[in-house]
Amino acid sequence: MIVETPRLRLHTWHERHRVPFAAMSSDVDVMRDLGGPMSRAESDAKFDRYAKAWHDDAIGRWAVEDRHGKFLGYAGIIFRREHPIGPHHDLGWRLLRDVWGNGYATEAAKAALEDGFARIGMDEALAYTAPDNLRSQAVMARLGLTRDPSRDFTADFGNGDWHGLIWVAR
Repeated sequence: MIVETPRLRLHTWHERHRVPFAAMSSDVDVMRDLGGPMSRAESDAKFDRYAKAWHDDAIGRWAVEDRHGKFLGYAGIIFRREHPIGPHHDLGWRLLRDVWGNGYATEAAKAALEDGFARIGMDEALAYTAPDNLRSQAVMARLGLTRDPSRDFTADFGNGDWHGLIWVAR
């Protein structure tokens, strides 16, 4: 499956995405809000989970490429069955550091949301980020998501307590 936007192509995962995904996942700046860089084994495991989500749920994170086929990162929706706030559709994105500031996260996340609402008929998706991740909060605002402080949460994902601010897409 492919979703196209004016500047991007969102693909289901292919083996050609594994190496650039691992490089992105090892970048200190890119991974700052998730406890730091991942090892290659951790990155490969996450890559495999993202690829499997499409098989299991018919929705997932998309590999984001520019129109020339360069891997830029990912954006999309995964269904979280087990999470501190309960089952939900989770909208998320992560891009290579050298492409930040070009509007790609907003463009890709918007396309992913449109696909999720239209193709699988979800009624909402949640996006969350750390209180100090102002870049992601700006993307959420540009997408028209609504802040819902009543659903904020704290969880330990293996790196100590992490505080998530919830934004809702409907």
